[in-house]
Amino acid sequence: MSSSEIGVETEPGRRTVPDIAELRRHAGWIRMQSLRMVHKAGLGHPGGDLSSADILATLYFAVLRLNLANPRDPLRDRFIMSKGHCTGALYSTLAARGLMPASELETYMQPLSRLNGHPDRNKIEWVEANTGPLGHGLPIGVGCALAAQMDGARWRTFVLTGDGELQEGSNWEAAMAAAQFGLEGLTVIVDRNRIQQGDFTENTIRMDPLADRWRAFGWAVREIDGHSWEELLSAFSALPFQAGRPSCIVANTVKGKGVSEIENRPEWHHRIPTDAELQRALEELEKTYGL
Repeated sequence: MSSSEIGVETEPGRRTVPDIAELRRHAGWIRMQSLRMVHKAGLGHPGGDLSSADILATLYFAVLRLNLANPRDPLRDRFIMSKGHCTGALYSTLAARGLMPASELETYMQPLSRLNGHPDRNKIEWVEANTGPLGHGLPIGVGCALAAQMDGARWRTFVLTGDGELQEGSNWEAAMAAAQFGLEGLTVIVDRNRIQQGDFTENTIRMDPLADRWRAFGWAVREIDGHSWEELLSAFSALPFQAGRPSCIVANTVKGKGVSEIENRPEWHHRIPTDAELQRALEELEKTYGL
């Protein structure tokens, strides 16, 4: 993918690149909405929602080739949210992109709502795969990328994983297969926030040196600041990093990014904010992102 292909397709053959200020506003809105959702539902994973917001905003507003009139267009890029417990951020991103009504976010995890705690492609047409049990997204992504390669198609597959999720062995089986088949149309983005349920990843099962581990499995790897718009856009514009190899972006992020009370605290993997905590968080986000 050349740098000229970065951007959102506003009409066939024409792509528009959002400026960084616009991406930043979208990410701030995604953060605010996801916090409101988990607070109202009394369920969710706010720490990971906040750490992944910048990655999701970049993907949906500057990278993914989608047909807004046809969610199942065979030529669309595939995006798989392997860390499927972070649906607060995913649904908020879809709403920000205009792929679902923002008013529907109010129904998050309510009876009969389409917005389950884990994404369901049978309920939401923009969801590519049902995920939630960790370690499923990358194997599905390998299958997607292999299908594109066999067909000689130009559409690409992107998978967003959590770092704690990489303790699932199925990811490394899939990583080996992707390298074996030379799936250069496949990109994995690791939300490297260093916290999983219960503790820091390095206290659970050590992940570092994570980039070198992916390289050892035959992937081309770039390690970036997952909250830097310049680094995110630069990495996505350089895909594939090496011909004949799948690409991995290790995006170093902060769990709970944007809310000082939440940042880098393991308990916020799935803790729900109180009324007062929500209000403080929203005020901080409004000030930070100019919303």
